[in-house]
Amino acid sequence: MNLWFRLLHLLLCSLFRPKLAAPFGVSRVAFRVLPNDLDSNLHMTNGRYWNIFDLGRLDLILRMGLGRVALREKWAPIVGAGTIQFRRELKPFQRFTLETRLVGWVGTRVIMEQRVLLGEEKIATRALLVTGIYDRRQRRFVDMPRMMQSIGAADVPSPALSKAAEALLAADAALKQDEG
Repeated sequence: MNLWFRLLHLLLCSLFRPKLAAPFGVSRVAFRVLPNDLDSNLHMTNGRYWNIFDLGRLDLILRMGLGRVALREKWAPIVGAGTIQFRRELKPFQRFTLETRLVGWVGTRVIMEQRVLLGEEKIATRALLVTGIYDRRQRRFVDMPRMMQSIGAADVPSPALSKAAEALLAADAALKQDEG
């Protein structure tokens, strides 16, 4: 995470923003493309999206009530795999909104979708990520029922995973098999 001023701003603002309903609340955070976000083509550089996505996931975690639990229990949010699709470039000083949501889960693996929106619904970038909450004390990932219980939410079954989410899980599993 190398976006310290944006991080500080997000932490302060998250304290005053409404709580999100777990597990299907949607985090929406507004940003503007800054000069240090640009590459030589004068649009937001590909790597910066991943940094901005960190902030969206943090907002979701904090506003669902998982932040305090994670600190107390020594849990750490971890990204295991991701895929991204770029549709439209983001130009200097352009405003955009980052949406972050859970779209499903299998055991300890949580699939998140993050979208960069221009205006209300024009998608500039879309990413799917395989994430999880790692319990540093137990040295294992936290399963979804335990995570949901820890934030006072009902144990809701996962929605059916999209073909893209299934493909991401399959690609992640294939990469693990190729490790040798």
